[in-house]
Amino acid sequence: MIALARRITAVCVLGAALAACGTADPAGPARPAHAEPHAEPHAEPHASSASPSPAGTPTMAAGPGGLTPVFEHGPRDRGKTVALTFDADMTADEGPRAAAGERFDNPGLIGALRTLKVPATVFMTGRWAEEYPDQARTLGRDARFEVANHSYSHYAFTGDCYGLPTVAPDAELTEVQRTYAALRKAGVPHPMPYFRFPGGCYDRNALRAISGAGVTAVQWDVISGDAFATDADAVVRQVLDGVKPGSVVVMHCTRSAAPTTEKVVRSVVPELRRKGYRFVKVSELIRESGTPR
Repeated sequence: MIALARRITAVCVLGAALAACGTADPAGPARPAHAEPHAEPHAEPHASSASPSPAGTPTMAAGPGGLTPVFEHGPRDRGKTVALTFDADMTADEGPRAAAGERFDNPGLIGALRTLKVPATVFMTGRWAEEYPDQARTLGRDARFEVANHSYSHYAFTGDCYGLPTVAPDAELTEVQRTYAALRKAGVPHPMPYFRFPGGCYDRNALRAISGAGVTAVQWDVISGDAFATDADAVVRQVLDGVKPGSVVVMHCTRSAAPTTEKVVRSVVPELRRKGYRFVKVSELIRESGTPR
């Protein structure tokens, strides 16, 4: 496990696409990253794009001074629940690669989740939704899934985030709003009011900058290590070793950069069920946390 974690961290430091590395502390810059090629944000937000999901969707109360709240895992003492989350990552400068045949989606993984009857939360970049609008729409209208915001460009919201280019401070809220506009344009009727920072990196300034979006920032407490993995069994072990009641597991929904994820899910799900775990979406964990607003 230690060797695998070091290998994953090295991938992140090199700025490769989609690695997931750690958890965050809002007191200072947080650096649990998955790095990938990036796209410059440049569009103005749509007037209505800052209002995520309908009233009644569970979110967390704002932090001190109105800072965006951060959620990492659910309660440890309310039964064996676990949320599988998948980052659907793509940026504007990956368009030529997609046109040349590289696949940034993973229909087999989504099919496996449906076959196994596993609910999940998908954090989607705006660029991914633009490239795969039919899939975005299908996910957004399937009650088994909830679609949330992973920024438009996947630029970092802090400096020193595993080599990722950074969003200008005055454009951070626009990144969130632009993504909601892209999700709705693709046909996602009710994108969730949850936001995952690119690379998982944030600080107080970032939390303050996006507070106007009305979102809960969602991190994780279990790193799957599926990014660029070729040994599915090692990823399975890492997930099973890390899961606790209330855990949020981060994985990826991108075939070219996380080719083992479908196989991992097909192994992890029955084993966690054998151990008594119930799969839920992030929204249920937030509801169970008892700190909604």
